[in-house]
Amino acid sequence: LHTTASDGRLSPAEVVRTSAKHGLTVIAITDHDTVQGIAPALEAAAAFPELKVIPGVEINTDVPYGESHVLGYFIDYADRQLNDALEVLRLSRRRRAQGMIGRLDGLGIHLEWQRVQELAGGDTIGRPHIAQAMLEKGYISSIKEAFTRYISRDGPAYVEREKITPAAAVELILQAKGLPVLAHPFT
Repeated sequence: LHTTASDGRLSPAEVVRTSAKHGLTVIAITDHDTVQGIAPALEAAAAFPELKVIPGVEINTDVPYGESHVLGYFIDYADRQLNDALEVLRLSRRRRAQGMIGRLDGLGIHLEWQRVQELAGGDTIGRPHIAQAMLEKGYISSIKEAFTRYISRDGPAYVEREKITPAAAVELILQAKGLPVLAHPFT
């Protein structure tokens, strides 16, 4: 599950409470390129002994003609090497988002960087946050439209970001004592 530490809609504590309310007994917190939601989720889970929270991460990786996401379950989320690598990826996301805002500005779509950061709420800034800012200002009629017309890989405002290979992501996850799994393999 994603939390507001990346592109989720609920805080880590809200994810835990909602999961427990719906009778789930096991969840994994796997935010994009960050482990910042894990500690708050584990803290919130202390109030729900019937719910197990698995520490995880979803690492976006680069493959020919696109990207692939690698999940890491049961990770040591305090692992220094993992956290250092994730920090590099988050900084790259930040630079990409700023670049996209610049390109959108050139297209007559004026967004405030501060608002995009507010929408992100956490360390990881993604394209959905830019799309939400566009929707709020009335430049588009849906989040999907933002991607289709502007910020998808072939869109006029798209900016590449630094990614690692799937093999490097698997190595990072294994080094952090985790279990690597390919996320949504058919997309």
